Amino acid sequence: MNEETFNLGVRKFLKRFGVTAQREMEKAVADAIRSGRLQGTETLKAHATLAIDGLPMRVVIDEDIRLE
Repeated sequence: MNEETFNLGVRKFLKRFGVTAQREMEKAVADAIRSGRLQGTETLKAHATLAIDGLPMRVVIDEDIRLE
């Protein structure tokens, strides 16, 4: 295995995931506030799961995200 190639691939994946996830979360929250489903003062419970085909791994991250 080439460590540098692997590391670059992991970083590229994480950057794409982070940018995409943030954009989608911001859009969903803005839409929910506009429609009245959220007031903008809530604390949201976020969950992210990472799985890789062919590997026996599953990483779950839970975090509260405060809107105010």
